[in-house]
Amino acid sequence: MSLLDHIRELRYRIIVSFIAVVITSSVAFVFYRPLVEIVMYPYQQASFAIKAKNPTASLQVVNTGVAAPFVLNMRVAIVAGLIAACPIWLYQVWAFIVPGLLVNEKKWALRFLGSAIPLFLIGSALGYWVLPKGIALMLNFTPHGMGITNLLDMNAFLALEIHVILLFGVSFLLPVILVLLNLVHVLSSAQLKSARKWSIFGFFCLGAFVNPSGDPISMCALAIPLSVMYVIAEWICRSNERKRSIDKMGIDKSEFDIQID
Repeated sequence: MSLLDHIRELRYRIIVSFIAVVITSSVAFVFYRPLVEIVMYPYQQASFAIKAKNPTASLQVVNTGVAAPFVLNMRVAIVAGLIAACPIWLYQVWAFIVPGLLVNEKKWALRFLGSAIPLFLIGSALGYWVLPKGIALMLNFTPHGMGITNLLDMNAFLALEIHVILLFGVSFLLPVILVLLNLVHVLSSAQLKSARKWSIFGFFCLGAFVNPSGDPISMCALAIPLSVMYVIAEWICRSNERKRSIDKMGIDKSEFDIQID
């Protein structure tokens, strides 16, 4: 394919993904009330934890601006639609890469989707689980007995929640991306092995950066799974290279036998 053909292909994949997200977001907008309740659940859990330690703590959620409730519902629906449409846009990512693979490697498509979808959802769920702990830790720094009320803007809180959930979800796609790069001969298992120590160090830095509290539990909740999945991806890449070498040797041997005959 020429560069222009690749651009057309990319445009088509983006349009299909965009339409899928629009459809799922439209459906999610109908159910915005239970979705907002889901969004608020981490804050409610953090609030319960804070008031259990300090019953006099004053916490209040506010919406600022006339259009704020509508903007909130739209953003909640879009995020829900993005998560719900992950099988479609993940497939579009794969379908854009497939033309660059050999025919016998296209069987990895189902394996890609079968691993990428649950990993993205598990990562998103982990970010959702970590969020209340980070909120509680940050709000616990409020001085007690001074009449200070913590006002939480809903849209600002939603932006934080989106940031954490999507970063956790996308981060969990790392092993799939590494294997995909190995399939297209961009990355080798030897390169992964040489970068392993620095990568694991980077995972802990990433865990400290993306979680809102910076506490070690939240940091390790992201860094440890990523480190384990990195090693697994390295092993898969090594196995894939070994199999590729065996297949190539088999082809070369067959060509040699044909020439002898």
